[in-house]
Amino acid sequence: MEFISEYLTFGWDGLIGFVIPFIIVLSVLVFVHEWGHYIVARMCGVRVEKFSIGFGKELFGFTDKAGTRWKISLIPLGGYVQMFGDQDPASAKNTDEVKDGDAKRVMSDEERKVAFFSKPVWKRAAIVFAGPAINFIFAILLLAGLYMSVGKPVNPPIASAIIVDGAADVAGMKPNDRVIAIDGKKIESFTDIQRQVVISLDRALDLTVLRDGKELQISVTPKKESLEDRFGFSHSRGLIGIMGTEKGMDLASVKTINGTDVTSWSASKVEKRLNKIVGRDAVIGLPSGVDDIQDVRVNVINVTDGQIFLSESSEKEIVAYGVIQSVGAAMQETWFIVTGTLEAIGQIVTGTRPATELGGIVRIGAIAGDAAQNGILALITFTAMLSINLGLINLFPIPLLDGGHLVFYAYEAVFRKPMPERVMDYAFKFGMAFLICLMAFSNLNDIVQMIL
Repeated sequence: MEFISEYLTFGWDGLIGFVIPFIIVLSVLVFVHEWGHYIVARMCGVRVEKFSIGFGKELFGFTDKAGTRWKISLIPLGGYVQMFGDQDPASAKNTDEVKDGDAKRVMSDEERKVAFFSKPVWKRAAIVFAGPAINFIFAILLLAGLYMSVGKPVNPPIASAIIVDGAADVAGMKPNDRVIAIDGKKIESFTDIQRQVVISLDRALDLTVLRDGKELQISVTPKKESLEDRFGFSHSRGLIGIMGTEKGMDLASVKTINGTDVTSWSASKVEKRLNKIVGRDAVIGLPSGVDDIQDVRVNVINVTDGQIFLSESSEKEIVAYGVIQSVGAAMQETWFIVTGTLEAIGQIVTGTRPATELGGIVRIGAIAGDAAQNGILALITFTAMLSINLGLINLFPIPLLDGGHLVFYAYEAVFRKPMPERVMDYAFKFGMAFLICLMAFSNLNDIVQMIL
């Protein structure tokens, strides 16, 4: 409710801050996806009749010299490219009839040559696959461009504070431990730690930790918890109970120091007591909820201006990349998102992760608006992440999606004949019903979580 009252008032601020960034980002990604289909179709000699951003009534558009109608349509929640010979934008059915004024006639031999359905199966598969593929390529180019131009700003992978009795504490981690690898995978940032831990839920992880210049091997089993984000959406994730090196913590938040209650002390007394233990381990009690207090193990570096600094630097580390390294890092990031998303979906299917974590347009719009509030770099990064997910989802073997078409083409390639038309008809109907139900569930789920 707080998120709704704060942001979704649907005044000008709400419109500009959330709705417009979401529509812009989605429209760009839809254009990129459909352009992939379009450009490969043209390369394969297929005539494209329509290229639409959005669905429904055409708002405006133009027809190019090749006969393609480029248009912007009323509902900006997707788009399509309709090939010559297709009866609908989904390529669910084809026809060898064409309109000639008010009448219909059979395609001529020349027209049949540029029809989508007349092309060899490998060309049709290439045209369909090009949409998701270009989404991955676009994301890699965006991320690589960011890494080359400004580097990759990261929070160093240092555990500045360890929550007492948390998974990391039980495993023997100490303040200022630097995590350099998890399960053999190199760690460059605190975000890398979070990603590995969050998706693992309660699976044991092998951490390689740098402490006082020496490498240590520590096995940590995250605690699976359900958390609620600022939008009101719940997520299951693994937690090991460590804090990063950002700014530090407010002096006013300290409730106990090494077991001594300091709530009645003045700020100067608290600061004086903390300055006496600078450079040594201490246990500080902090409020983690309304009524409870969590204790964290820290090695206080400095106390000044009302802030407790837990590391030598609170600044982000900039990981600099050359051209080749930038592309490699972008591809690695893309691969991590793909595998992480698939693992999370698998956990939902098996029941390890609740289905309420499925998000729809409402959640994506909220996150897009939030990214826009944090600046252009955050918005570009979000656009890349969403492009990866758009490409991945379209490859799922669900009829009506690109992946479903690829399954049909694989059948045709193996058995040397198209899948029976009746089977395909039932499959497309099932796919339509499934996608409608999935969209309804995910968006209703978002709305319910935001209201409750």
